[in-house]
Amino acid sequence: MSVRHLVSRIDAGTPAHRDRAVDGLRALALLAVPAGHWLLGGFKLDGDGLHNASPLSAFPVFSPVSWVLQMLGVFFLVGGYASVLSYRRRPSTTRAWLRARMVRLGRPVLGVTAVWALMIPVLYAAGVPEDTLRTGAKLVIQPLWFVGVYAVVTALTPYCVRLARQLGGWAAAPLIASVAAVDLLRYGPYADAVPSWLSLLNILPGWLFAYQLGVSWGEGRLSRRGARLLLVGGTALFAVLLLVFHYPASMVGVPGEARTNSHPPSLLVLALASAQSGAAVLLHGRIGRALRRPSLWAPVVVINLSAMTILCWHQTAMLAAAVPASFAGAMPGLTTAPDSVGWILARLAWMPLFAGLLVLISRYARRFEAPWEAEGGAGRARRAAAGLLAAGFAVFALRLA
Repeated sequence: MSVRHLVSRIDAGTPAHRDRAVDGLRALALLAVPAGHWLLGGFKLDGDGLHNASPLSAFPVFSPVSWVLQMLGVFFLVGGYASVLSYRRRPSTTRAWLRARMVRLGRPVLGVTAVWALMIPVLYAAGVPEDTLRTGAKLVIQPLWFVGVYAVVTALTPYCVRLARQLGGWAAAPLIASVAAVDLLRYGPYADAVPSWLSLLNILPGWLFAYQLGVSWGEGRLSRRGARLLLVGGTALFAVLLLVFHYPASMVGVPGEARTNSHPPSLLVLALASAQSGAAVLLHGRIGRALRRPSLWAPVVVINLSAMTILCWHQTAMLAAAVPASFAGAMPGLTTAPDSVGWILARLAWMPLFAGLLVLISRYARRFEAPWEAEGGAGRARRAAAGLLAAGFAVFALRLA
């Protein structure tokens, strides 16, 4: 089948009511995840193996790149929007709807962690150093926190819908106020007296904020006027937090830095999510019209169909290049420290290879997104074995053993 014919078939098979703009925004946010990890994450090679490093440690001037690549606000926004549409169409009970959503999220996570649990002893026997394996395990499990948080906010969809119907876009206001209050405690004048665990209180409201905006949008309760307020207000708050309150400029964690914006989310993350959400709502019509072109729409469909595979396996694709290269020694942009402009240029040159490896891996990993087979003794045994393997991998990755 020719590419042109395939593109035409995808376009012809798309229902007329499909919101192409929302799918396009989701695809953009999805691609930003591997792009950010591949570009802003690197390795240092020493006698013990590979260790995590970041070019932002040497080049903080590149922090604005993380503002562009940190698009989880958009992802949660369109996630809330899509969940409302799916929730309205649920064929039976809310419980059944939620169970189906959780299973769809859980299958790929179980798949990647179980496969890595099997790979670790094989790689160790092949001579891969333990430090390299622990670095790789940490990178693989790192994006999976997102799936857990997304599962929690998805479970709150019925409550988000009720709030959206009552308060519209203002339903997200208490969430940003909650994060602001926690930030004031942990960074304000009494920060030394505040326990470190308090920052964990930002995890749920921090990521629920954009999801709630998406639910309000899906309920038709977020107007263009509200979107402009989000864009202008979020941009202004972002600037004030950076310039007046001196929040870290990077939207991702930087090794060695005492403060981070993303784990857990700070008020700066919500300011960026607000601006991104406002822009997404305002550009919705233009994006939808652009994606009427089959040549633009077909890649969006392919990316969305592979969403969980991209999230779960993109770090494995980078490691598939870096781990073999570590046996050859220093290789610019791959196993050398990310502390020069040359590294950045070399890493950009490596990224097409990472993308190609991800496509190759996806050919086999996509099966973990497929529905589980019908209940039966053998099927339950395989799922139980996969669960035990996944738990063992988590113990190793989190250095619990």
